[in-house]
Amino acid sequence: MLWFLFSCAVKVAPLPDPLIEIEPFRQNVDWEEVESEATVLLQEYLRVDTINPPGNELQGALFLEKVLEKEGIETEIHESEPGRGNLVARIPAAPELKSDEKALCLLSHIDVVTHNEENWPQDKHPMSGTLDDDGIIWGRGALDMKGMGIMELMTMLLIKRMNIPLHRDVIMIAVADEEVGGTGMQFMVNTYWDFLNCGQMINEGGLGLKDMMFEGQSVYPISVGEKGNVWLKMWAYGEAGHGSTPRPNEAPQKLLEAILKLQNRPIEAELYDELQQLFVLVGDNKGGVYRNIMANPMLFNLLVKPKLMENPLTRAALINTVHLTGFAGENMPNVVPAEVYAVLDCRILPGVDPQEFIEDLQGLVGPEIHFEVLHARAGNASPIDDPLYSALARYAVEDEPNSVAGPVISVGFTDSIYARPLGTHAYGFVPILVTENEMEGFHGKNERISKEQLGRGVYKLYSAVVEVSAVQQNDEESNK
Repeated sequence: MLWFLFSCAVKVAPLPDPLIEIEPFRQNVDWEEVESEATVLLQEYLRVDTINPPGNELQGALFLEKVLEKEGIETEIHESEPGRGNLVARIPAAPELKSDEKALCLLSHIDVVTHNEENWPQDKHPMSGTLDDDGIIWGRGALDMKGMGIMELMTMLLIKRMNIPLHRDVIMIAVADEEVGGTGMQFMVNTYWDFLNCGQMINEGGLGLKDMMFEGQSVYPISVGEKGNVWLKMWAYGEAGHGSTPRPNEAPQKLLEAILKLQNRPIEAELYDELQQLFVLVGDNKGGVYRNIMANPMLFNLLVKPKLMENPLTRAALINTVHLTGFAGENMPNVVPAEVYAVLDCRILPGVDPQEFIEDLQGLVGPEIHFEVLHARAGNASPIDDPLYSALARYAVEDEPNSVAGPVISVGFTDSIYARPLGTHAYGFVPILVTENEMEGFHGKNERISKEQLGRGVYKLYSAVVEVSAVQQNDEESNK
């Protein structure tokens, strides 16, 4: 029996060797100075008001343009709507080194979500960009995602300053309106994609979490794909009437029964390949009995999956979700309306067809219920056997022995979802490490990032970008 269990173990291939030797491209960089410069730039960027709505991302694009153009990096700003600026900055490949590879694109969004200033410390309000005595930078967007925007900006500056020999273009893209409508990225995709021609892309998505599964172990999930979204209004119809006398065939009762059917639907958790790889890597790093449990599907399903299904976040990663987010109908208590509806936010795993998913829901609730489709889009994913994924995973855990980097499918979606259908291999990864408490700053109060993690993030991102974009040169060539 033990032989059978261990023979079923899932094995994950080790990362391939680096494409180039990275140290020669890092050894002459003053990384303490990089951390200090990135800190100041992030403080200034956080003070630029790009709260969405209304966005006003043009001001953020102008801020980034000023820094880039000072370094001699060519930039363009395109407005998707008046005041909604989208920036593109390009460092071209050296003509004599240029390969057939398409550009590597570094994507971020300029806009940030709204905030309630009353919930923040008075001296660290959301627009302050405060650097406190503990080396923590405070402000809306520190994590989502002006911090990553500055890491990408610093990577561009270092490539230019160090005169890195590129065999492909490296492009920085900072777009408007990711947080509300995604119109900035959609505008760039529909209007300028032939100019951008991104072969690979780094965007927001995963980031490192301390003690994610085991105390003392850090896990860096790298988003290789995103669930699709199906947004629905679920309508019920019936006889209108007076609230004093309950009757059969009333719309509110039909809607309630339909909601209960959806809540009680059979749910089958799916441990898809990407997530399984992450758990195998987590167990391998932890060692001992955990290595065997995480690597064996039978033991995993028996011992681990039930625990994952108890946690709302991990549960959402394993299933197609149907989330009730609102109601509408007659608001007078003594009036029975003839029609009412519920709003559903459904997230579906890659490979699930939105139309087939809606048909399955229809079969559950019956023909008297009508679904109005507000939006339906399939999820998508990029391959793991890609040099960029390998580079991100490699440098995420470099010199961090109790750390793991592995693939996931994000439960939400980002602007990457617009690029993948065009052939771009897009990976979501912010190369920093945060605690569970710090994670609460995403769209919440007290959003912040340490300047140490900001500096480390630049180091990791720069390393990955250079590995997949630069040409190895000998000492004589590099000294020319």
